[in-house]
Parts: sequence; C-alpha cells; structure tokens
Amino acid sequence: MTHPHQVGSHRIAPRRVSFDWRETPLHWIPDEPTATHVMNVLHLLLPAGERWFVKVFKEALPLVRDEALLRDVKGFMGQEATHSVQHAYVLDHLAEQGLDTTPYTRHIDFFFDSLLGDTPPFGLPLSQREWLRFRLSLIAAVEQFTAVLGNWILHADGLDRADPDPVMLDLLRWHGAEEVEHRAVAFDMYQHCGGEGAGRYARRVLGMAVTAPVLLYLWGWGTRYLIRNDPPLAGRLRYTLRHHNRAVAKGLLPSWGELGSAVPRYLGRSYHPSKEGSLRRAVDYLATSPAARAAAGAIGRTALA
Repeated sequence: MTHPHQVGSHRIAPRRVSFDWRETPLHWIPDEPTATHVMNVLHLLLPAGERWFVKVFKEALPLVRDEALLRDVKGFMGQEATHSVQHAYVLDHLAEQGLDTTPYTRHIDFFFDSLLGDTPPFGLPLSQREWLRFRLSLIAAVEQFTAVLGNWILHADGLDRADPDPVMLDLLRWHGAEEVEHRAVAFDMYQHCGGEGAGRYARRVLGMAVTAPVLLYLWGWGTRYLIRNDPPLAGRLRYTLRHHNRAVAKGLLPSWGELGSAVPRYLGRSYHPSKEGSLRRAVDYLATSPAARAAAGAIGRTALA
C-alpha cells in the first residue's frame, strides 16, 4: 500500500525539547483548579501510554513495506518517546509540590504493560498477529482524539485570556502541534498492517468502541484523583460536571461536542485523519514555540561545533 498524501510531503521528526518547571505553580491556570487538573490528566496517562505506542510500533515495524510510511512511523515513534519523557518530568514537578501521582499511575502502568502487553490477557484466543492488529487499532483510535485535542489547544484563545503559566502552555501546544503533524501515521500503520483487509472494517469500529469509553473513564478518574489529593484544595473541592462545563464555557477546555463528534468522523468508511486540524497551523506554532526554537537552536549549534 502506498501513501500518496505523505510521499514527498512534510517530514515528521522529533524535537528534543526541554522545559524549566521551577516557576510553574500547581494551579497553572490561575483560579481554575478544575480546568487545571482536567488538563493535568494528560501527564498521568501519556508517559506510560506513549511508551506503549512506541513498543507496539516496534513490534509492527517488520511488517512495513512502504518506505514513505516507514520514515513517518520512525518520526512518529521519536516524537511519542519525547512526549512521554517530557510529561513524566511534569509528574516529578507535581510531586515536588506535594501532589504524589504514583497511586494512580501504577494502575495506568498495569493497564498498558499487562492488559495490553505482548500477549492477549485472560487467555483470549487471538494469534499474535491479530493481537498486534487490535492494539494498532487502539492506537489509531487514541490518535484520533489526540489530533482533535491538539487542534483545539492550538486555537484555544480562552486559555490565553486566562493568563496561564507560559511554560505549561508551551508544552501543551508543542505537543498538540506534533499530534496534528503526525495525525495520520497511526491510522496508516494500522491499515498497512492488515487492519482493514478482507472486509475487516469491524476491527476499526471495535477499536474505537473500546478506546472512547476507556479514555473517558480514565480521564474522569484521573481528574477526581488530582483534585482530591491537591494539597492547597485540602478536600474543599470535588470534580463535578458543573465545574467542568463552566470551564468549557470559558474556553478553557474543549466542548463535549468537539470531542464526541470525533467518533462518527473516524467511523466513516472513507475517513482519513489527514482531514483533522491544520498542518499549517501546527507547523507555524512549532516555528514559534520557545521550547521547539531552543531545541532547533541547540541542534544548529551542535552542527556548527
């Protein structure tokens, strides 16, 4: 299978960014603890999740017979590995501020390492190839949501108006821009590895049917955990839909409609993720991101040395 929309087009490559968290407050959106912690769930899920993406893709690499796709997949893997490391640093920063996330993240580690590990759990009668295809379908479905979230944060004027911590906003927009940049790679990989051959469209439906509710559950659980264990809040706040929807109305979080509409789009038989978001907007942000610019400058200085 060839990938004409990618051949000769934008090159996907990791940016070796770094962030200085020393001045970032626990509530990095001032006076908005609910919005802050809904966003902070990303730091809980992504270190283990993106390590798992890379691990599954490594397993699938021998199946790739398309040079353009192979190049993009390797770029995707490099970007995801960098995302995992940078979000893990935020967990260290939260711990330094008295918010220990390990009681939650150890469940996430178990979920990815054991339930979605190298072999099917619970003795499921699946071949290794079918188990690999199923996990690729999950990654493609997750990447649908990360592309939608990435596109949202690149346009989130409400966040700018809230005067958030600039380092955290740059982390999230750098990450979001790279999610838009590589939005089609996981889907192409899934298809290339036999994801929808011989009329197996049902596998794409199953992948999304598992992914969407599990993500919703993990996100709600993570937000409740963070708010309940936030030292300054001292148990004075609970996570409620009323508080969440108030943050949505201020433009601090994506709307339920924006997230929910991603599902029927993805399930359209002619759908391709290259339709999600604007590559131009993503590339424009990466050209101005303080962290991405610093990383590019470091590479340039190394090359000149």
